[in-house]
This record gives sequence, C-alpha cells and structure tokens, in this order.
Amino acid sequence: MGKDRPLPTVATASGCGGGGGVVFSVPEAPVFRPTEEEFTDPLAYVARIRPIAEPYGICRIVPPPSWSPPPALDISSLYFPTKRQPIHRLLARPAPADPDTFLLDYRRFLMASSVHRRGRKKALPKPPALSDGRPLDLCRLFHAVKRFGGYDGTCEGKHWGDVVRLVDDKAPRHVSECAKHVLAQLYYEHLYQYEQFTNRLLSPDGKKAKQGVCGEVEFDDRTSISGLYDGRRNGSDSGSRKRRNPIHRKTSRMASHGHYGSSSDTSGKQKKRMVDVMVAVVNGAMDQVCEQCNSGLHGDVMLLCDRCDKGWHLYCLSPPLESVPLGNWYCSDCMNSDRNCFGFVHRRKTCLVETFQRFDERMKKRWFGQKNPSRVQIEKQFWEIVEGKAGELEVMYGSDLDTSIYGSGFPRLCDPVPSSVNPDMWQKYCLSPWNLNNFPNLPGSVLRTVRDNIAGVMVPWLYIGMLFSSFCWHIEDHCFYSINYLHWGEPKCWYGVPGAEANSFEQVMRNALPDLFDAQPDLLFHLVTMLNPSILQANGVPVYSVMQEPGNFVITFPRSFHGGFNLGLNCAEAVNFAPADWLPHGGIGAELYRLYHKAPVLSHEELLYVVAKNGVDNESLPYLKGEMERLFMKEKKCREELWINGIVKSSPMPLKSNPNFIGSEEDPTCIICRQYLYLSAVSCNCRLPSYVCLEHWKHLCECSPEKRRLLYRHTLAELGDLVCVVSKDSLPWDNVNQNPILLNDVCAPSKKVKDHYISYTQLAEDWLSKSDLILHMPFLNTAYATALEDAEQFLWGDHNMDSVRNMMVKLTEGKKWALSVRKCLSKINDFLCCKENCSEKVSYVEIKDLAAVRCNPCCEPSLTQLQVYVGKGEMMINEINNALSSRSTVDYLETLYSRASEFPVVLDETSALSSEISSAKSWLKRACYCLEQNKLGIVNTDFLNKLKLEMVHLRVLSPEIDLVSELWKEAEAWRIRCQSYLQDSPGLMELESFLLLVDGAKFSIPELNLLKQRYSGACSWVNHANKTVGHLFERNDYHNIVEELTGILKDGESLGVKVDEFLIVEKELKKSFCRKQASEALATPMSMEVVKEVLKEAFILTIEEEQPFVDLSHELKNAIAWEEKAIFILEQSAALTEFEDHIRCSENIRVILPSELDMKAELATAKSWMDKCQAYLRHRCDKLASGGFLKVDGLKDLIDQAASTKVILDTSAINSVLNNIIEWEHNSTSLLCNSRTLLHLNVIDSTIDPLKRNLEELQDKTNAELEKGLSLGFEFKVLYELKDSLLTLGWTLSALSFCCMTPLLEDVDRLLEQVVHLPASLLDCSLAKLLMRGSSWLRKALTLLPDSEVSVKSRLIDVENILAEYKEFAVPYPMMIAKLEDAIENHNSWAEQCNAFFMLPDHQSWAGLLTLRDIGKPVAFDCSEMDKVVLEIKKTEEWLSQCHCTLFPDGSDSGSLLSALLKIRGSMDNASMLYTADCKQKGFCAICSCDIGDGITPRCVICQDRYHSSCIKPMLASAQVAHEWICPFCFHLESGDPLENGLHEKISKGNRPALSALIGLCSFAKDFYSGIEELDLFEEIAEKAHNFKSYLMQVLHEADSYHGEDLNVMRRSLLVALKATSAAGLYDHQVSCSVESVFSRYSWKKRMHILLRGGKKISIQKVLCLDNEGSNLGISGEDFFKLEISKIKETSLQWLAKAEKTTLDSGELALDLVYGLIIEGKSLTVHVEKELKLLRDRSVLYCICRKPYDNRAMIACDQCDEWYHFDCIKLHEPPRKTFYCPVCRPINGGEFISLPCLAHDDDRSTTEAGPHTPPGSCDEAGRLEDIQWNSSPWEKSNIRVDLIKPVRCHSETEDSWRESKRVFHRTARRRSNF
Repeated sequence: MGKDRPLPTVATASGCGGGGGVVFSVPEAPVFRPTEEEFTDPLAYVARIRPIAEPYGICRIVPPPSWSPPPALDISSLYFPTKRQPIHRLLARPAPADPDTFLLDYRRFLMASSVHRRGRKKALPKPPALSDGRPLDLCRLFHAVKRFGGYDGTCEGKHWGDVVRLVDDKAPRHVSECAKHVLAQLYYEHLYQYEQFTNRLLSPDGKKAKQGVCGEVEFDDRTSISGLYDGRRNGSDSGSRKRRNPIHRKTSRMASHGHYGSSSDTSGKQKKRMVDVMVAVVNGAMDQVCEQCNSGLHGDVMLLCDRCDKGWHLYCLSPPLESVPLGNWYCSDCMNSDRNCFGFVHRRKTCLVETFQRFDERMKKRWFGQKNPSRVQIEKQFWEIVEGKAGELEVMYGSDLDTSIYGSGFPRLCDPVPSSVNPDMWQKYCLSPWNLNNFPNLPGSVLRTVRDNIAGVMVPWLYIGMLFSSFCWHIEDHCFYSINYLHWGEPKCWYGVPGAEANSFEQVMRNALPDLFDAQPDLLFHLVTMLNPSILQANGVPVYSVMQEPGNFVITFPRSFHGGFNLGLNCAEAVNFAPADWLPHGGIGAELYRLYHKAPVLSHEELLYVVAKNGVDNESLPYLKGEMERLFMKEKKCREELWINGIVKSSPMPLKSNPNFIGSEEDPTCIICRQYLYLSAVSCNCRLPSYVCLEHWKHLCECSPEKRRLLYRHTLAELGDLVCVVSKDSLPWDNVNQNPILLNDVCAPSKKVKDHYISYTQLAEDWLSKSDLILHMPFLNTAYATALEDAEQFLWGDHNMDSVRNMMVKLTEGKKWALSVRKCLSKINDFLCCKENCSEKVSYVEIKDLAAVRCNPCCEPSLTQLQVYVGKGEMMINEINNALSSRSTVDYLETLYSRASEFPVVLDETSALSSEISSAKSWLKRACYCLEQNKLGIVNTDFLNKLKLEMVHLRVLSPEIDLVSELWKEAEAWRIRCQSYLQDSPGLMELESFLLLVDGAKFSIPELNLLKQRYSGACSWVNHANKTVGHLFERNDYHNIVEELTGILKDGESLGVKVDEFLIVEKELKKSFCRKQASEALATPMSMEVVKEVLKEAFILTIEEEQPFVDLSHELKNAIAWEEKAIFILEQSAALTEFEDHIRCSENIRVILPSELDMKAELATAKSWMDKCQAYLRHRCDKLASGGFLKVDGLKDLIDQAASTKVILDTSAINSVLNNIIEWEHNSTSLLCNSRTLLHLNVIDSTIDPLKRNLEELQDKTNAELEKGLSLGFEFKVLYELKDSLLTLGWTLSALSFCCMTPLLEDVDRLLEQVVHLPASLLDCSLAKLLMRGSSWLRKALTLLPDSEVSVKSRLIDVENILAEYKEFAVPYPMMIAKLEDAIENHNSWAEQCNAFFMLPDHQSWAGLLTLRDIGKPVAFDCSEMDKVVLEIKKTEEWLSQCHCTLFPDGSDSGSLLSALLKIRGSMDNASMLYTADCKQKGFCAICSCDIGDGITPRCVICQDRYHSSCIKPMLASAQVAHEWICPFCFHLESGDPLENGLHEKISKGNRPALSALIGLCSFAKDFYSGIEELDLFEEIAEKAHNFKSYLMQVLHEADSYHGEDLNVMRRSLLVALKATSAAGLYDHQVSCSVESVFSRYSWKKRMHILLRGGKKISIQKVLCLDNEGSNLGISGEDFFKLEISKIKETSLQWLAKAEKTTLDSGELALDLVYGLIIEGKSLTVHVEKELKLLRDRSVLYCICRKPYDNRAMIACDQCDEWYHFDCIKLHEPPRKTFYCPVCRPINGGEFISLPCLAHDDDRSTTEAGPHTPPGSCDEAGRLEDIQWNSSPWEKSNIRVDLIKPVRCHSETEDSWRESKRVFHRTARRRSNF
C-alpha cells in the first residue's frame, strides 16, 4: 500500500463575505495507490487506510494499471433527464421569505410603534423606491442585511455591495459607492428599528429585555409595542383574523379579562395563541388539526401561525420546539415564498449525450473563449460565479440517474455483452468487487441484508456532468460511506470536511447564511447551497480537496460534508456502502432523522437486529456490540417508562415473512417523527391506523395511559440474548450472561399501586401466585381472561419474566383446551336437541384429541361427558370397518350408514361408507346398461374396459359382476389380433384379407378402426407416387422435385403397410437431389470439397454427362490451379504487390478458395503493421494527443511481428527508435545507481558543500534525463523511479540546508511532513534515514529553546539530553549546538539571581519580583526557581484580579484598579463631610460633593441643597411645583411614594463594590510583598467605610425610633441617610436594607398622614389593607398613625355589622334608630354607600299596616299605584281585570272600573318580589297617556300581577303623609316583558 504525493495546491478566490479576490489554498487529501494484492478486497483496503484518510474526510484511490473495465454504457443512444442548475444562485441568492408575511409583521410593528411614540395612530409610510423609481423590496433588503450580521455588521464588513446584488436583480457587476450609501440610508430609515426589535426577541435574555412592568417590549426611546400588537389583534384586526373555533374565541376573551392570569402574562404570551381546547366540533367539523400528524388533540401545545392560523404541535415541528417562541411566529409555508424558493428543476425533455456535449462546449467557449483554461482558472471562475460576482449562469446536470433504468457504466450479468468486448473479460468485471453494482453487497458490508433496491444506496446512481455543474455541500443518507468512480471525461473537483468537524461546519454555515437557515432550518438536507472553502478555513474548519481523474475512485467517510463541481463533460457513478465501523455513525444519522422529522431510507434498528442475528466477523463485533448495547438500554428504558406511566397493555407485532433480510416488508412509521417502528410502537383504539414511537407516546392522543397499548416485536429477553451473543467474542469473561449492561435487578422499575410502591418483579410474582391458583380451580373464562390481560405488562420484559411467559403459555393452553371441550359438548347437545335444524357436528378426531391429553391443562368437569362420546364413536368405527372388509350387500351398508348419520359426532369412516354405497349403485346401473347393449347391437370396448377396472375396487356382492367379466373376455380376444397386425406392418394384400374376416364382429374395437384407416391411406399413396414419378422427365425445377419426392417418401414411411413403389421413389429422389446441388454450385460459390462430392455422386448415379455437371468440372480445374500458386507464395514469402495481384485473380473463380483468406489476412497484417509504426514515428506532441504514452513492449512486438509475417517489410525506422529508447534507459539506470550510491552514505562530514554539490549535480542530470524521457513519449517504469529519485534528492538537499543555519520550527515541520510523500523504496537509504533522524533531533532542539514558539517551557535536563543525543548521529548542526549552549548559560545566570532574591527577605519587593519574572521569560527553562516566581506573582495577580472583579462587577473595564480605589476613597471622604455645617456654604453638590461653581444649578426648595444637572438626570424623579424645583430625595419623602428606579439604584448595590468584599480582600492580602499600592488603599478605605457605616446606622435608628405625629423629625434623619448612601462609593447590605426598611415605614406613615388630613373617604378594604401593611412593616402599636388606623378599622367594622343586622330584621328596629344609624354611617371615614342605600330602603313603609317590605305578596292600585299586602286587604288571589284600593273605590261610584290589558302588559303581583319605588319624574300627563295606551282592544284572559321589587326612596313628602295619616300614592314601574 502506497500513498501518493499530493497534487499542486489549488488556488481559488474566496467567497461570500470573506473578501472576494483573496487567494486561498485548500490542502490536498491523501491519494492511495493499492497494489494488485491489496486491490483484491475493497473493504479490507478501506479499513486499512481509514486511520490515515478519515481525518481528512475524503480521499482518492488510483487503481493498479491492470484495472481497465470495458465500457458498458452505450453513450450514443443514451437518453437521460437533466436538471437546471443556476450556479450564480448557489450562494448569492435571497432568502425564500414570503414578502406578504414580512409586510404583515412589519406593518404591525410600524402601527404599534407610532401609537407609543406619538400617542395616536397615523397612516403607514409609503414603501421606498430605488433611484430609477422601481419599488424597493423591503423583505429582500431585510434578509440580505441579516446575512451579513445586520446593519452594524454590514457596515463594519463593508458588504453593502453584496447587499445591492442580493436585493436588485438588475444591479451591475461593480456597484457604485453612491448606490451603496443610498441603500444603507434607506435601510437605516425604514428597517433599523425593526431589526433591533427582532434582535431583542431572539436574544438569549429576550424575556428580560422584553418584559417590562406590563410585559411590554421596550425600545431605546421607551416605546413599547407588545401590548399594542395584542390590542390591535383583538380589536381592529379581529375582523380579518376570525377564529374557526368559537370556544377558542371565548377562551381568548377570558384570558384578556384576567381569567387565566395577569395582563402582564397575557400580553407577552397571547401572541402565541395556544389552542386551549383539544377538539372543537363546529357544524360537524374538527377544528385546529395539526398539519403534521392530522390530530386535533393536545391543543395546549398547538402553535398557530400568526398569518394563516394553521396549527402545528410544538413537537411536530422540524426541528421540534421546546417552548413557545417570542414575538410573532409564522409557519414555513407563510415564511417561504414560492417565487423565491430555490431548487434544481427537472427539464421536461430528455437529453442525448451528444446534445449535452455541444452545450458544454458552448459554455466553455462563453467563459474562456478559444483558449484552453487551466484547472486553477476554472476553479477561480466557478467561485466567482457562485458568489454572484461574474454574472448569471445556468447549466444542466444529469444527476441521480438510476442505473437500473438508464444503465450502468460497469458490466453487469443481466446486460448483453458488446461484440467488441471479450466475454471472459466481461465476466471478470461483472464479478469484480470494485464494480459499484457489487459494492454494497460485499462480504463484511452490513447492507448485505437489505433486499430493497434503494436507488443510490443499494443501486448505484449515474452522473453525467458538464462544465460548472456542481454537487453542493451535503452528507450521505444515514451518514453512509460513499464511493464514486469517474468513467470518462474531464476531472471532478471535490472538497471535503472531516466527520469530526461536522458540527463546526454546520455552525459556520448557519453563521454565514442566517437568513437561509431561518427560512429553511433543514437547508443542508436539500443539497442546493455552496459555501466558499475560504470561509470555512477562516473559521477554523479544516477543508481538503481532491481532483478526481478518469479511472479514479473517491471515497467519502461517515458524517463528512463534501461538495464540488465538474471541470467539463464527464460520466461518473456512485453508491453507498457500510462496513461495520459505520454502525456508530449510523446511529447518529438516525438521531438526525428523528430530530428533523425526516423519513429515513431504512430502519436502523432493524438493520442492527438483522446484522446481529446473521452474525459478523470478529473485527466487526466491537462496533456492533456498542450499538446493540445502546439499542437495548434505550428500548429497556422506554418500555419501563411506559409501564411506570400506566401503559400496561401490550401485544407482539406480527412476525415478518423473511426476518433475516431488510426490505421484504415495510414497517409503520411514527406520525410525529416519521421513523420506522421496527422494535416497538404505541397505539390506541381511538386512532387505530396511527402509531407513535416510545419517545412520543404522550402525543398520540389524550386518552388515559391505561387505554394505550405497547406493540413489540421482540422481548427484552430476546434482545438481551442477542446482545450477549454479540458480546461473546469481545468480552473478557466466559459467561456472557453476566454482561453488566444487562443486569437490571438492582434498578428494577417500580410504581405506586394502592397507596404503596411495588416493583416490577414483585408485581410479577404476585401475578404468578394468582395464576397458579387459577390453574387449580375449576375453569372460569373471566378469571383466565383477566389473568391473561394482566400478564401483558410482563411479557415484553427480560429473562426475569420467563416464569411469567411460561405461565402465560399454560394459561393460554388451558383456556384453549377448556373452551374446546365446552364447545364440543355444546355442539353435541345442540345436535341431539334439534337434529333437523343443526347443520354442524363435532369431529371425532377433535374430541378424541381433547380427551387423550395426558395431563389436563386445567380443571374442566365436563371432560367425562366427552370421554363417553369418544367410546361410542370408537365402537361405531369398528362396525363400519368390519362391514366394508367382509363384502356385504348394499342394503346392509345403507342401514349402517343411517345409524352413523344419527350419531352426534362426525366419523371419517362415515364418508368412506357413503362413498362405497354410491360407487356400488352407480356401477350396477352402468353394468345393466352394458348387458342390454350386448343383446341389441355393438358394444363399446372402452366402456366395457372401464366397467372391468371399476369392478376390481367394489367391496359388495352382485350377480352382474360375472356377466360383465365373460363379455369382456370375448372382446379382448378380437382386440389382441388387431394389435398384432398394427405392430407387424403387414403387406397390402394380407391386410385386405384380415379386414374381410373381422367384418362380422359385434364389438367397437379402436384397433380395428385404425387398421381400416391404414389400408385406405396405403391405397391412396400408391396412386399418388405412380403419378408423380411418371412426369419427372418433363421438369427441370429440381428444388421443387426434391421437396415433392421427399414429402412422398415421408408419407410412405408413416403408412404402417409395406408397398413395392417405395424403392422406385427413393432412387428418383437421389438423382433429383444431385442435379439440384450442381445447379446451386454453378449459381453460388462453394468449397472445392463440395464440388468434388457432387461430381462423384453424379458419376455413381450415371448422370455425369449432363450439361450442369460438365460446367461444374471446368470451374473445379481453374480453382485447383489458383490454389497451388497461392500455397507457393505463402510458403516462400513475397512482396506486397505480388500478394495484391494474385488476390485480384481470384475474383473470376466461382469456387471458394481455401488459401484466399490466408492471403488476405497476411496482406491486412502487413498494412496494420505499417499503420502501427506511424504512431511510433510521429513527434511526441502527436503521440500524447493520440492517447497518452506509448509502451516500449509494443514497439518490440512490432519488430518481432515484421520478422514473422509472410510479406517482406522495412523495419529500419522503428529499429532506430528502439535503439534511442535502450540508450535512454541505460543512462537513466546509471543515474539511479549514482543516486542510490549517494543516498546510501552513512556519514556526513562537517563540510557538507561537496555532498550538496554532488546532489545538486545529480538532481540536474536527473531532471534533464526525466525531460528527455518524457519527450520520447513512451511509458517507462524507470520514469517513475526517476521521479521518486528526484523527489528524494530535493528533500535531501532541503534537509542538508538546515545544517548551515538555524531554521524555523514550521520549516522543520514542513520538511518532516513531506517524509510521508517520499517513495517507500528510498526511505530505507542510509542518508535519508540519517537526515530524517537529524531533522527529528533538530525539531526537538527548536522546541526546547526558551524563546521557541512552543507554549510549554522545556526543562534543563531535556536540553542536556538533546545535546547528548546529538553525539550519537553524524549530522553536523554547529549553529544549533551553539544556540543550545548559550541558552544553558543564560538560564544558569538567571537562576543565580533568583536564589539571591529569595535568600534576602529584607530586600524583597513587588517590583523586584516583577523584574525577575520579565528577565526570566526569554531565557529561563522550566525549573523550580521559575515556578516559585510565577506562583508568587500569580497569587498577587489573582488577588488584584479579584479586586478588579469586585470593583467592576458588571465586567466593564472603565479604568485601572488604582484609579477606581482613589475614586472610592474620594467618595467616602465627600460623603463624610457632605453634611457638615459648612457644606452648603461652600457650595458643594449634594450627590457628588464636587464644587458647584458659578453657573446656574438647581436648588431644592425644601432641603436648600444644590445639585449638578448631570447628577440628578439619571434619577428622573424630580417635580416642578409652582416653578420651584424639588430634589428627588425630598420629592419621594414628601409624596410618600415608593422609590423609583433611578433613586433606588442609587441606594442599592448597582455597580458599587460591597464593603464586606473589600474587608475580605484586605484580610487575604496580609502576607503580600511590600510596595503594593492598591493594598494600602484598600486598608484605608475599609477603615473609613467602617466609621461611615456606624454614623449612618445611628441616624437610621434615631429616625426609626420616633413614633409621634410630626413626620419632619423622621424625614430629616431619613433625608441625611438617603443622600449619604447615594453619595458613597461603597455598598453595604446592612445599611441599604436599613434605609429601605425605614423608608418603607416612613412611606406608610406619610400615606396615613395624607389620608387623615385629606378628608376623603376610602373603602373598608383599603383600611384593612393599610392596617395589615403597617403590621407587616413592623410598625409599633404605640405609633400615632398605627393607633389611628386601628381606631378607624374598629369603628367601621362595628357600624357595618349593625347595618347588616338592621337590613335583615324585617322592620324590627325602630325607625328613629334606623335614621340614627344612617347619620352615623355618613360620618364614617370609609365608603358605605351600599349599606346606606339598603338602610334607606329599609325605612320606606307600605300598605295600611305601614310596614317595610318583608317579602310578602303585594299588589299595586291601578289608580294611585299604592302597594298593599294581600292579607291586609283580605285579597286571596289577583283580580281578573283591574284592582283599585279601598281609598280610591268611592271615586268611581262604588264599582270597579274594568280596563282592558294588553297582551304585553306586565303582571302586577308576585309572591317573590316587592314593589318598585316610584320614579320622581312620573306626573299626571304620563299617567293619562298610559291609560289611553292601555285602552287597546287586545285583551288577555289570564291576568298576572307584577310583583317586581320596587326601588324605594325616602323623602320629606312621605314624612308629612305619616303625620296627616293619608295614603301616599306611588306609581308602579312595570316591566315590558315578564
């Protein structure tokens, strides 16, 4: 096995976003050249090179020279389909974003932002336009800028030119700066804020940035639009977004009113309108069905598109989502536009290769003109087109052509063998393992078990490419290996990424093309995107290239992303394969399919199981073992999880018809992830056609787990056994069942059953005990069925459940046996009860088998009854058999059959008896008929023979049997005589005599009829033969005569009768045939032997004198003369002209000449020899153009052929060429010997110049001789040796050059890397070995130098060892030795300085330690002194770093640590002296303590402090009162409101360091070196901070201890604390908590103060809330405000209790007390309007009893509208028409006034409600109008009294009425409808 040297590095222009025009180099992947022996086993060879090639992801294999498969594809007649490939859009294409969806979301954003910014909605702005007036596509612009990192990234990377090309299809190749600037300005004006908004939603902390106080998304200008999105959607936009589900609309309204949470939750999440109802049926249709699984269930996790309202479950998306995404969400159909979707479209018409070639030539001419471009130029042009920088290009590609349809480039057994191919060679390559049709099924491939012809996987694909046609970045299906063979044509350029870097590759692709991946998350599955390798290399992803030549194989490894393009017209073939080491990668591929919900090509689980079942070799076991153990553990875990969650039903899947192969039957797929369900699945009766995998069992339906069922194909025991079998040869222990992976007793699953936990094993043991008891009890079907159903939860388990499975078998067999016994008895009883109507009887064999069971499976009492019928049946069978064996009469048999029919059990012998009876009756009937025919006429012998044969099998007695036997004997005698005449072929007269004798017989004998036919035929033949022979002499159509006579003879042979005319006809036939041959020989040339035979035959038949035979004899003489001369020429050799003349003489001879072919063959050989010589005599360029290098052996063969031919040829020219070749080979061999001599030197002198000169001279000669050999145009083996020698000499010279210099480490590494490309034969040379050892030593020495590029320091002992190692080999490196010695000396000097520093503690300082480290970095080795220095410095630097983190907790590096400490110390000083007596006089700012200056600054009107405007701006809490400013501190203290964000941040920690952290840092640094300025500042700050804290705690204690009414006392202290805390540069948690606590209590007291002094009433709930709040804040009960709120609370609650009691007392309390209670309620501080209204209603009196309303039945007067109780006026039922009270009755003349009532008038009485209080606006006019309106003719028979409860009111008029004792009239309010 040899690995070839790499090809020249490919230089290509970089790609998208990477800076066009930059040249990058892609390293070459390894190239392998297997030997003939290695080439015999492909998979073994791939396994051998895998450790070397797999890190590259791709490699090239060059077959041995003997590999030359014959062309099997007929290119001229191949029609194939093609795809159109727009190369300019493989990368530089816009995202397939739907513009309508984008504009919908963008308009919502604009409308919402305009409302928040300006307070009202305005019209949306018009879309912008380009400079030429065309509208600008904002959707394409947004996604184009998104690709380059948004607005900021595009500006920073200067990608606006690329954006212009993506947005504008008509953009020029070179975009002007003006166009870039205009587009950037348009984007900033219209889309920049929208970009910021979307970025916030997509940021990791999007929820924090998005959720404000009300759950709104906030912009930089404090705008919030999230809530407005919802408002518009629920309001103005609701008409265009109607819901199909009314229940959902109701739910949405409830959510918006807070039924499902606060508004902050709904406003942020309502945008993801999750379906709250699983299935809603509206007009009989199901609503909100998932588009993936077609299920309307699980509505709580269904996500609706914000445009089309279609639904998807979160887990059904590809890839699935974990949670609801922020912002608006749109489905892929709405996100992706059909007009912008990109793919390779199939052309409608098929294409011929010739047409394809013309298209390729036009393409090459268009891009490169008439010149022949280099591969580098083609590659560079390709990437420029891909990046959209060289114009548009669309090519065709015949890709993915199924070879089973379009044919394969390799020979196949099913294909016809071309005439130009040797059949043996065809057969050889048909069976070759490198034939891609055989590759997937090779021994060792796990795909051998696949029987499905999967295109591309099991059946190769054909690829016909042209210039620039490409195959985009992708990995193979299931992460398979792939192999590609290039049959013919131009090369293919491949790029590959190692499989280990697959994740990095995907991440780079997503980062480079974010817009494409947002639109299509599974973009890499579509094979439509290319990315420049330079981008991958720039991001740390290794990329390697391969240039595939015709006849080469390219292999890609699992998970290796690869892509590339074609350099011209070519034809390739590819297929997948999978050795055992692929199995782990296949598991990864299966998980990818599951993640993206992609349908797999095959089931990975089934493949693993079948491969393990069929067995593999020992080398494959480790890979299979790991995958099987993973599969087993996953399956075990999932099944146990189902059991724990309540799925206990299970049943096995049906077995496959061919379980040892894959593809014979297709398994169902999971409706969620679309994966094949081979091992197990979950189903439910509610969705029987649907199945899910074990991971998605919760998503099948919403039924309870008990209703679902586990379907399994193999138990865990079977899977575990298979794992053990696989592990047998790869595990160290003997007992495979002790595999720790399978030992699961320790972690047996358990679940809660009846309030206690029970394990799986314990539950199984309980079931076994119950089942054993069931077996010993009398059979009960329900008990067995229940036990079998309970056993389903154990059947899928491991070997611990074997006892359950055994018991399951017993129960099943017992149940089946008992039910069979009962069923049989039931049939017997049914037959006995109703024989006529019962059509089914039980079989005797069945009941006998049931009764014959030795050990009864279960206890069945009815078995004894069945055994009785078995005995009776046996007796009946014996009787029937005796009757049939003793030849009884038919009558007896019929009697026996009648008895058997009455028996309730079916006996097999009954059918035999019935058959015997029917057969006997039928025979007797036909026998009687035959005997009657004998008396009346002729008897048919066939009928008689049939009776005789049937008579033998009869088992009855009858007299007709003897009569038929006698008649048969007579007929048989006549038949024998006729048979003898048929066999002996009698003469014609003899046959005639016999026929006259037999004419009187009474039998119809077939043989006799045949004799008569023969006699008649013989007479006819004789007549026809005599007539034909008589006319022969008159005819000359010999061909027809021969045919006629031949037919007559053939007919005579088949007569069967001897006739005399047969010999005459035979003789005439021979003569006619001879004449026919003579005429044919004269017309058509025949061989000389045939002519001689014809003349000889004519002589024998005495017809030689006839004219045809005379002419034929003359032609034979001329042929003999020509043949004799030809033989002479061939034996003696002659010139070429003599051969040609003699061949021309043969043209007039009409006889085939034997030597003519030899003459022509010799002539053709001579001409062919001359043509072949022309190829060797042409110039070298002509030789190469005609097909590559020539072979020397071919030239020698030509010279040998010239000597062996019969034509004399001139060989002088080619002998001269051969002499030149021999001379060159001799010179080359001499050079190789000289090279080997130099390369075998063992010692290199200190002066290497002579050796270098010799090597350089030899290199020049070798190079010259190599060029001379190439100019000859022949293929020399020495040529490759010269190349190898030249490569080795170059490497040797490079290695020797390092002896005179100190090289760089990368130069030495590059030299050592080139060793792997040197030929193996020259690596064993002494000089090469010596230089390789020296180079290795040189590399070690370079890495050991202190100033080397290696990050790890070397040790001094290593340097000394390397110097000692130098003495062991003879390669001089004087400069390197001197450098190593200097390094040792410098190190020792530095070490002495270190020891001196640490030995003098008094002189140690921090600055000295740093100086020591800086000196030692470039000179010191790895030593204890350096470790000690580094450790001491690291300790201090870590402390300083910790200090820096403490001072800058937000991570911002706003300055040095020292400046920060100085700033903190200054802030502490300012905070301490800020409120001294002279603070305000000096004019300091109350926040920063800096001088105010002479400028105009704000002054607080309350505290009289002054502030800088910049200091108070962040707090934003100031207020303007009567043009006088109040500082934020006083504002909050005066208002009592909670602290706002700005002020709260001032007193909270924020970015300030904590005091406790500073103290801890000081204590940690006690033992540090002197001279650390930061440590001194820390100690000083800590002391000042401690004093400051004590002062503030005292001030806060004084403020909190005050409980009086005057809040100014507390306010002054709190103001001091607030200002001091905000001004200090340190944070103390205790102080901050104390300030907040005291401020909270002050705020509560301030609010109480405002409440008590404001005079406004509040609700009782607020009183209770304030009281509870005060208690929670810990306010003392002695506090003034706490006492006041407690008093208000107690008084209010007492009054409310009295009011409630009075309202419900039904008038018990006196009216004056009620009025007093009302007055008392009016004077309360709380709102009690509701209770006061009830009390006023309580004070209204009715009826003559003057009682308040007490729920008694009442009626209103139709005149005065006064209300009266029924019992007070002694009214028992409502009047039929109208009612007038006793007061109003005398006015109407003593009679009731009858007024009609309208049908819609209200009833005026009720037993449940009181009267209404009359309205104040009711007057007489209204009353008259009512009376007139009520006079309508409409009447109603039944009148009801309306007793609606009145609204009562209290008035002064009612008080005066009480005093005058008059009845108060009220107008009753009536309802319009009852």
